[in-house]
Amino acid sequence: MTTSNAAADAEKTATAKIHEKLAEKRRALGRGLESLLPGPRRVVAPTPDETRSQVSGLRSQERGTSSSSSLGDEAGVSQTLDALQAVASSRSTDGEAVFVLETDQIDENPYQTRREFDQESLQELASSIQVQGVLQPIVVRPGTEGRYILILGERRLRASRMAGKTTIPVMVKRVSEQQAAEMTLVENLQRQDLNCVEQAEAFANLSKRFNLTQEEIGARAGISREQVSNYMRLLSLPEGVIGALQKGRLSYSHARTLLQLRDHAQIWKYAQRAMAEKMSVAKLEDLVLGVSAPTGLREASKGGGARWVDPNVKAAQRSLEEVLGMKVRIRDWNGRGKIVIEYTMLDDFDRVVRMLKGK
Repeated sequence: MTTSNAAADAEKTATAKIHEKLAEKRRALGRGLESLLPGPRRVVAPTPDETRSQVSGLRSQERGTSSSSSLGDEAGVSQTLDALQAVASSRSTDGEAVFVLETDQIDENPYQTRREFDQESLQELASSIQVQGVLQPIVVRPGTEGRYILILGERRLRASRMAGKTTIPVMVKRVSEQQAAEMTLVENLQRQDLNCVEQAEAFANLSKRFNLTQEEIGARAGISREQVSNYMRLLSLPEGVIGALQKGRLSYSHARTLLQLRDHAQIWKYAQRAMAEKMSVAKLEDLVLGVSAPTGLREASKGGGARWVDPNVKAAQRSLEEVLGMKVRIRDWNGRGKIVIEYTMLDDFDRVVRMLKGK
């Protein structure tokens, strides 16, 4: 009985080895064919039968008793784990297939509005990639003549090139030009590192190239139509002011205040003064509103006395203070101005918001 069992076991083992050799030949053939095909390389996952064969082989090894068989077990486990990790790396966390492309096959994103890349943080990322590799694949779309166009992940691509990497993991998306532009914009907005001019240019690009309305752009970007309009108006400022915004010498709020002026020469004059004096937004607002005031009133305010305020505006200010229970300031010149409500605690802020919403 024992002899017949041993013979049966030997036959099973021989059969298993034959199957393994055939499976290996199939995999080798697949890799050989794949190497002849153009396009990105993809890690090939084993079939379910092949995986079961590997697991069965591991279990057979675990039943071995000799020291040499124990060493073989460890090597087999290591190889199987490596194979499984390779299969896992061929898919992203959301199940998308991940390929490997050469970095020089990837062309720049034509819809990338971000112009400034912090070199220090880019170098830190490159150092990390040298050690850990690229942990999150970039996103590309098919181009022409076997090339690919970047959609998402410009920092990772730049850092990989800085790190001397010749390949990078990618996910390939077949999307339209408009979808690619929208994906780029949304990624940059979510990172919140676009300056206001870059953001304005992104909105203007969607409007001009794809004939999208401000409302449609806002819906895609997750912001209001009014915000889109306010950003796009920045592009009407003089070139010098736009340059100062890009360099961070003036803020978005400074720019919004300067837009209240109509003359470009005047806008540039007060922008230069704001930069030279490192002027706060509130002080610039006073200056700009004073410029827009009637001549007699501007002269009166320069004399050092209190600013003249229309009696109707004063009455409205007092009424608002009584209703809200907080200090209110109304600045008005010829029907243009602003209302400032000052609160001293968050409860007051919440109360004002509820009142404005009609709750």
